[in-house]
Amino acid sequence: MTKIIGLTGGIGSGKTTIANHIKSLGIPVYNSDEQAKKILYLPKTLKSIKSVFGNDIFENDKLDKVKLSTLVFNNPKLLNLLNQIIHPAVKVDFEKWLVNNINSPLVVKEAAILFESGSYKDCDVIISISAPQELRIKRVMERDHLTYKEVLSRISNQWTDEMRSKMSNYVIENQDIKKACAQTDDCIKILLNY
Repeated sequence: MTKIIGLTGGIGSGKTTIANHIKSLGIPVYNSDEQAKKILYLPKTLKSIKSVFGNDIFENDKLDKVKLSTLVFNNPKLLNLLNQIIHPAVKVDFEKWLVNNINSPLVVKEAAILFESGSYKDCDVIISISAPQELRIKRVMERDHLTYKEVLSRISNQWTDEMRSKMSNYVIENQDIKKACAQTDDCIKILLNY
């Protein structure tokens, strides 16, 4: 039976780096955030977004992702509405992906909001990646060219490291990538052997 490992962590924690490390070990990894970005532009999704958010976030009938992000990351109710459109579609997409990877002893579902979306319930084991908030903010500012305030706003829409840690089987501290990868290897060895 394939074991589903949930991999989560707040924005800038380094969860994608850890996911890529796990992938390099030959373990299939489903990147929920990447798939959600693809699903966002599907005709069915765009139609739902337009019906909920109106035409103001569209330019020449194309979704303006910056306008949408600005809107939802400053309003938790609107973010929740967007999530109600995206999360069910990601769940279906993951289930299709899982069928194609059913022969692997372990698969990883990477998701920034694994707990917030409720998708942790589909996982057998949860690994959380954590890092000090200031380091996370610095990483995201450099990576996404956002302001300090914009990153802080996104962090405030996610669970804290402490909240995630309480509900996780394993917590990996990612201040030093070599140490974090070594901790990850230890987790994977344990999971492959039980």
